Amino acid sequence: MLLITLEQIREVLPQLDLLPSIEEGFRAYSEGKVVVPPVGEMLLQKGEVHIKYGYVKDNDFYVIKVASGFYANPDLGLPSSNGLMLLFSQETGLLISILLDEGHLTDVRTALAGAIAARYLAPSKINRIGIVGTGTQARLQLKYLRQVTDCREVCVWGRSAEKLESFRAEMELEGFRIESTSISDLAKRCKLIVCTTPSKTPLLFWKDIRPGTHITAIGSDTPEKQELDPMILRYANIVVGDSLEQCKLRGEIFQAFDAGVMDSKKPIELGHVISGITPGRSSDKQISVADLTGVAVQDIRIACEVYKTCLEKSAFKS
Repeated sequence: MLLITLEQIREVLPQLDLLPSIEEGFRAYSEGKVVVPPVGEMLLQKGEVHIKYGYVKDNDFYVIKVASGFYANPDLGLPSSNGLMLLFSQETGLLISILLDEGHLTDVRTALAGAIAARYLAPSKINRIGIVGTGTQARLQLKYLRQVTDCREVCVWGRSAEKLESFRAEMELEGFRIESTSISDLAKRCKLIVCTTPSKTPLLFWKDIRPGTHITAIGSDTPEKQELDPMILRYANIVVGDSLEQCKLRGEIFQAFDAGVMDSKKPIELGHVISGITPGRSSDKQISVADLTGVAVQDIRIACEVYKTCLEKSAFKS
């Protein structure tokens, strides 16, 4: 059994070409090649815990992932995310590896999904990126968007002046030009917007959205969370979910259904857009939304890639 620490994970991640792997995972999921049971979830007074698990048919492993979010932790000098991934053999059920990622792999695979959504749904010309939020995911979304767009102009909104300044300082070192602004101004100026907060009330409203805008919503991953005005999904030309089955129970698509403003046949699945089975964006004037609630196939793909690379390194050292 291979124990993989966060330090080892951070060391190998830059060596991996993960975006194609996660893309293939979404494609396989939409083709029915992945078994993903319903999300296990505990909503605690001060945080939340998600248990996601599944396997790819005809693969070697199955994965169980525990990830938590305690959003007041940064005020205590602690990270808001934590967790681990467990890799088991499909053949014997034996535990093959423990990945002590402390939530980092969940953060990375979520950022990769955001980049994939932008790759297939954002307009062809992006002059400015809008980031709603200033936390870990806001930073990672921006970093991984570099794989799919050359745009480095960024508008950001956050609740705290201190966190906005910290975000600006870090991301300008990464080569971005950062400007803080209001959400309504951000929406009016940016045609690629990524929402990354755990908000329980809408932050982004239909009246502010310009033609040609793409919105990736990744913060709403429970039935209680919501970052988008449901009218955005009602009037958007394209609404995409990472898992339509899961999005009917949580996320922005769930909120739009719950509000009674969207036809159940409107949303399409990301894997089908990637494979070309379902058309995505066909015009730079269309408005599109990607609702990313986080699917276990992302955890499976990233855990397997990290494990295989660490195993090779371990064998080489021995």
